[in-house]
Amino acid sequence: MIMYLLMMLTAAGVSFAATWGARLIGNRLELFSPIRSRDTHSHKVSRLGGLGIYAGFLVALIVASQSFFVKDIFRGNASPWGVLAGATLIVIVGLADDLLDLRWWVKLIGQSAAAMVVAIWGVRMSILPLIPEPILLENEIVRIVLTAGLIVTTMNAFNFIDGLDGLAAGVAIIGGAAFFLTAYWVHRSAVLLDYSDLATLLTAVVVGSCAGFLPHNWFPSKIFMGDSGAMLIGLLMASAGIVSTGQITSGLYDRANGIPTIIPILLPFAVLFLPLLDLSLAVVRRTALGRSPWSADRGHLHHKLMDIGYSHRASVILMYAWTCVLAFGGLAFAIFPWQLVLAADVAAAAVMAVVTAWPYLRDKAPGPGPRSEGEYEAEAEAAGQE
Repeated sequence: MIMYLLMMLTAAGVSFAATWGARLIGNRLELFSPIRSRDTHSHKVSRLGGLGIYAGFLVALIVASQSFFVKDIFRGNASPWGVLAGATLIVIVGLADDLLDLRWWVKLIGQSAAAMVVAIWGVRMSILPLIPEPILLENEIVRIVLTAGLIVTTMNAFNFIDGLDGLAAGVAIIGGAAFFLTAYWVHRSAVLLDYSDLATLLTAVVVGSCAGFLPHNWFPSKIFMGDSGAMLIGLLMASAGIVSTGQITSGLYDRANGIPTIIPILLPFAVLFLPLLDLSLAVVRRTALGRSPWSADRGHLHHKLMDIGYSHRASVILMYAWTCVLAFGGLAFAIFPWQLVLAADVAAAAVMAVVTAWPYLRDKAPGPGPRSEGEYEAEAEAAGQE
């Protein structure tokens, strides 16, 4: 645990410093994001924050490859470097989009190329995580295509949810923390000669990099992560999920104090539920209107929260709370009896649903109605007698 936390702190420190540098460069060169009708900010802000997140990931990964315990992950294993190569490519594509506003199909080609790099030289799906039984994938071409498709989907999900200051980074921190604790606990509880794990390392570094970036991005934001940062987070989260789900058939999750094998299937979806839900709704909404799924609009979940009356900060905190319920609610299945966890999760979701809809319900609640002239006269008379 100590070494993973050190890698997390390394990523956080480097990301914080590098984001500061990216702010200075962006402001000096006036590399500002254009203010569009769907945006929630009204001042010019640089979109180079992805460079800070990438710097934290890069330095922490290199340090890990030379550090006690975690360096075992790199021994005879090229997967971390394949993930790094894909991450580097997607940051380049994201920066090009942030600065030049690429056409959607050009960006999609870049996303697909980065995902293919990870799938070929990094990590790839070995099973299709279905319930109740996962399906073993034996064809390498199928593995690569499915892996690339999952990574592209996750990148776009995080890119779509990055619409409010601090939202995407905070969701990644909360979800990544739940993912990190699960992966670490499973390996420490199992009978293994080597407890090091790539999924645990990736989630630790993602959490650290986003934690270092978040102080710069909290409302009112001084810098945006841009497409480069959002897609990088999506790529890394997807890669960690692919590693963890691939360990189901190894028996690792069966040996870990009887942990249910559904957990490595459930948790990645629980962690990514909000981004994937927002992505799905956006695709359905835009397609129904005869528009491209990648065309921008102001119909995302965070926009809806602000439309019903939540402030910028309150909308972000509410999305954080939902992520906590989903991510740690999924994690709890690995620790406590499933009946108890299911009841608690349903209760928490019900409370969150009421809290989320409260401004709308409050505004729609029937009021006392207009008062008659006689009531006004009676009120005035009573006030004169006091």
